[in-house]
Amino acid sequence: MNQLAASQDAPRRGPMTGLRVLDFTSVMMGPFCTQLFADMGADVIKVESPEGDSSRKIPPLGRSGDGGAFRLLNRGKRSVVLDLRQPAGRDACLDLVRTAHVMIHSMRPAAIKRLGLHYEAAAAVRPDIVYCNLLGFGRGGRYAGQAAYDDTIQALSGMAALQEELTGQPGYVPTVVADKVGGLTAAYAVLAALLHRQRSGEGQEVDMPMFETMSAFLLVEHLAGHVFDPPRGERPVYRRLMTRSRHPFRTRDGQISVLVYNDKQWHRFARLVERPELIDDVRFRTLADRSRNVDAWNAVVAELLAQRSTAQWLASLSAAGIPAARVNSTADLLDDPHLADVGFFQSLEDERDGMMRMPGFPVQFSRTPGGFDRAGPALGQHTDLVLREAGLSVRRIARLREAGVLGRAENNTDSASAT
Repeated sequence: MNQLAASQDAPRRGPMTGLRVLDFTSVMMGPFCTQLFADMGADVIKVESPEGDSSRKIPPLGRSGDGGAFRLLNRGKRSVVLDLRQPAGRDACLDLVRTAHVMIHSMRPAAIKRLGLHYEAAAAVRPDIVYCNLLGFGRGGRYAGQAAYDDTIQALSGMAALQEELTGQPGYVPTVVADKVGGLTAAYAVLAALLHRQRSGEGQEVDMPMFETMSAFLLVEHLAGHVFDPPRGERPVYRRLMTRSRHPFRTRDGQISVLVYNDKQWHRFARLVERPELIDDVRFRTLADRSRNVDAWNAVVAELLAQRSTAQWLASLSAAGIPAARVNSTADLLDDPHLADVGFFQSLEDERDGMMRMPGFPVQFSRTPGGFDRAGPALGQHTDLVLREAGLSVRRIARLREAGVLGRAENNTDSASAT
């Protein structure tokens, strides 16, 4: 595990160094997107209400009172508290907008417009800003403006219904997949808009709707024969995935993931298990044949894998070039030898929560390495400093604090080292 020294004043690093992102998002999707920006070197300013991002209190909590998920998702960012419902808070926010290259929020369109911080207001003070709306639904449809969470989108996109065919009832996959797919999509969309800005000098507004994004993600394989008009096949699903026989296989002493997928792998597998007749079995001769007869195919593989130990199969299948893996739990990842080899987990000494361990930034840049050197900030930790960077005077900041615009003062680190 890599050891990082906690730092409040280390220079930013990574390919987005020099870019400032105003982050008005909360919970999971938006903070995941902006975490990527922070890991790649952007100065991400997390603008919070006096109450703070609700995800701060997702348990278990550290000594700081903030949860582990919050501190991970918001690592490398700076926190500013502004009560945007007050006109003075909105005005101070627009002063921050003037200093930013990107503004991203996850409020509903009507809510952000009521605050006077919609795209037109932001572009009036920073014409070249890249402004990203994280929406539940596209603004041209009948669902526009409705609230949406990860569960909502898993249900609407068809993902929950697909689980019913495998388990007997609709279900949600046990990760916030719609939030994270949405966050990743927003990240590449913003980067594309920044590329256009670099080439043309033009800013623009970007909409990232969760429902449409997740539907497109799911239909990559499941649209299947319905990509044709008229459709070919009975319904839009990828048949190999829609069977209860698709699961890790039991070995003599455990379980293993094996997918003998293409024809070369199937031939090698048949020879490895000394069943050469499987190569010419009419049910399994080609990938198309195996897909049509997927339950029989999986049954044969399951019978054969049960005859040897997990260790024996991992060794022999790897030597044959056939993908195989142990079935890890999330706890197993903490001690996975490959992740240890590549320094995946990084630890740092945090002034509020002590020693902390987080997944590192997984992408490697040869010239502009990304990463982080601090966990998610305390609520409002950098308020005074960031406002001074935006040109606000000490007197104006004091008036804002007296009016309650900046929330409580105890978390604010009012020094040049709080970066």
